[in-house]
Amino acid sequence: MKAMLSTRTGGPDSLELTELPTPEPKEGEVRIAVRAAGVNYPDVLIIRDLYQVKPPRPFAPGGEVSGVIEALGDGVAGLKVGDRVLALPGINGFASHVVVAAQRVMKIPDAMPFDEAAAFVLTYGTSYHALKDRAAIRQGESLVVLGAAGGVGAAAVELGKAAGAQVIAAVSSEDKAAFCRKIGADAVIVYPRDPDREAQKALSAEIRAVAGGDGVNVVYDAVGGDYAGPALRAMAWGGRFLVVGFPAGIPQVPLNLTLLQSTDIKGVYWGAWVARNPKGHAANMRELFALYAKGAIRPRISASFPLAEAAQALQMLESRKVMGKVVLTIAD
Repeated sequence: MKAMLSTRTGGPDSLELTELPTPEPKEGEVRIAVRAAGVNYPDVLIIRDLYQVKPPRPFAPGGEVSGVIEALGDGVAGLKVGDRVLALPGINGFASHVVVAAQRVMKIPDAMPFDEAAAFVLTYGTSYHALKDRAAIRQGESLVVLGAAGGVGAAAVELGKAAGAQVIAAVSSEDKAAFCRKIGADAVIVYPRDPDREAQKALSAEIRAVAGGDGVNVVYDAVGGDYAGPALRAMAWGGRFLVVGFPAGIPQVPLNLTLLQSTDIKGVYWGAWVARNPKGHAANMRELFALYAKGAIRPRISASFPLAEAAQALQMLESRKVMGKVVLTIAD
């Protein structure tokens, strides 16, 4: 088998394409011949030792894959060799083969392409958990999505629309604005890179105005940095601020704002929630597959790379130029 291994702390160029023995599944595990692997921001962080989880080296990044079950360990029920599946290995997905615990594997619809399956779980799972379980978003509420053209952001736009919310996409360029309109955003705000104090005030005022004057009910913050404060200041009474990620840096926000507007700040650590609540995750996935079948959501694949070009895929993601999702594809 082949894998893009992280053998030392570093950026995307530190990954090495390596030949390894193909692993055999142990009890309760399956081996998947990988057809596609989703590329996500945690993959950028984990190879630099900046993620919450720091696996021992060598390892391959890659937390979500799709493919075909090739072998079963003892005690596996409900899956068989030849099943088309997606899986959440956590790491080691940037490879031609991966062994995964059976409970982290699920069958995919026959009509779902492998690239879309590999781009489905982390983004839609995160955003659905955020909006449904953490924010309890309701029909008619307003939702602003910071970083709306990225993988989780685009998923939040689609899921917000499916929930009947007024969705305001906030992005950093006109190209990304056009992308967000295409996937259903009701309104779009283009914010500047590295906003100074005046630009932050203007952003806050614009969010409040677009949301209808009283402020926005839910903020989905997948950016952090100097954008979190303006969004928090634009919230309506009883709003919910979702902390999803911070590629622009960990924000410093004045907590007195939460008191003045009776605002809840809610962390969204989807991976830990899945481990703690597998039944809730399974229910969410059934609902997401139903939305996919209806055409309400669909992964937007902006670029595909072969396994050997995983570094370029990660660099594209790191540059914050991605609209939708990036995947790696592995030939049969």
